[in-house]
Amino acid sequence: MLHRRALLAASLLAIPALARAQGRSEQITLLLDWFINPDHAPIIVAQERGDFARAGLDVRIIAPADPNDPPRLVAARRGDIGVFYQMNLHLAVDQGLPLVRVGTLVGTPLATLTVLRDGPIRKLADLRGKRIGYSVAGFEEVVVGTMLESVGLRLEDVRLVNVNFALSSALMSGQVDAIVGGYRNFELHQLDIEGRPGRAFFPEQHGLPIYDELIYIAHRDRARDPLLRKFLDATEAATHFIVNNPEEAWRMFIAGPRRELDNALNQRAWASTANRFSLAPAALDRNRYARMAHHLAERRLIRSVPPLDSYAVELPVAAR
Repeated sequence: MLHRRALLAASLLAIPALARAQGRSEQITLLLDWFINPDHAPIIVAQERGDFARAGLDVRIIAPADPNDPPRLVAARRGDIGVFYQMNLHLAVDQGLPLVRVGTLVGTPLATLTVLRDGPIRKLADLRGKRIGYSVAGFEEVVVGTMLESVGLRLEDVRLVNVNFALSSALMSGQVDAIVGGYRNFELHQLDIEGRPGRAFFPEQHGLPIYDELIYIAHRDRARDPLLRKFLDATEAATHFIVNNPEEAWRMFIAGPRRELDNALNQRAWASTANRFSLAPAALDRNRYARMAHHLAERRLIRSVPPLDSYAVELPVAAR
């Protein structure tokens, strides 16, 4: 199921450019973090409902070949906006990438550390000597390291294995004993549907500060670009439409080239995700970012705590 990403990436490129129907528009290239799924609902609904078009935007949506690509491409100016992860933003900035958070897509943690419910791992301490699969580099070090620390273990007590997009299949096949980064609104449903239900451990209940799961990033030089604010305002309108009209929004989500997404997994994920989107995507919770930066610095995962405004901003209001 997860190996459909190449087809889905092609489907994204086929989404109608509704902005062209209203005359001249500004094109924005948006790089997703993953193949298309209900986490991206505000983006897709904003496209289908015409919110981007009304803002004068022609948004080109691209799924990555590798989940580690979006921040590198945005830093290299090969994409205008990227969907990324708050924790990884701190690491990327510490490594010198000129990135800045400009908005929030999903404002609650989604990631888990998951094992099979019928397996031998009943508690975190049982992970000693086990293999843990991950997809996004950097994320596993932050989450697994902190969670293990909460039960007296260290990162060196486990073996980390990069399984790319194949988190669920790697766990079910026995390639790994646990996975980190599987979402509570997606992979847990997938495991259940496949008849191999999972047992999830939640990072925010095992030492990690609460964080934004999915954020929008841009090159630091574009931190005041009014086009990006127009993009956020359009996704805000789409998010409220989803909350108020979930069934109609679902039909938009699975329309046209995305009709193959109309399956039990995505239906479950849709129901589990709608209340997790940021209702004010441009708003910045400064304490949340400062708290995570201090957490990472204390564990020497970043060298120092940079000025918040250097990597997370609220964009100025777009001109009418």
